[in-house]
Amino acid sequence: MAVRPITVIGHKALHSPTKKVKEVTEEIRTLVEDMFETMEAAEGVGLAANQVGSRVRIFVYDCPVPDGPNARGVVVNPVLERLGTPPPLEEEEHGEGCLSVPGEWFPLARHPRARVTGTDLDGNEVVVEGEGLLARCLQHETDHLDGYLYIDRLTGPVKAEAREAVKDRGWAADGVLRWDPSETTADKV
Repeated sequence: MAVRPITVIGHKALHSPTKKVKEVTEEIRTLVEDMFETMEAAEGVGLAANQVGSRVRIFVYDCPVPDGPNARGVVVNPVLERLGTPPPLEEEEHGEGCLSVPGEWFPLARHPRARVTGTDLDGNEVVVEGEGLLARCLQHETDHLDGYLYIDRLTGPVKAEAREAVKDRGWAADGVLRWDPSETTADKV
């Protein structure tokens, strides 16, 4: 297993839909092991394959849930179902962050519940359903696989603030399109 560099906003892998996995190979299994290790090193709760430069439709998650152990797993070829109505943005209590937009958090109203269906590495059906942070994670990671970052979904003054923050970080201007969580933490990128 290895910690892989995480792609940063502006990297082309983050802005293109990923490809469906037709067969789980040893290479895919190694990728998933590395994704779990990378997510842990980066102190994240989810990680999509394109965040480590692989354009396959897979994400991993290790997300806290109230009154229980973390929800943890891998979903191959996930299909998302959003459930419920997003709250008004002014009622959004928590910002959303992303390992590919490190150190930044912005409010984004997401659906309160979500369900993802797909398979595990052995081809068994997987259904993950959650609310709160887990629902946010499922929507966020599936967005990645569809070629969207959470800041693409921001609107109004929050979107302008996010653009300014990205510009201030100078990621694209400096050609910095990856960071290594084994060397630094996301808030220090």
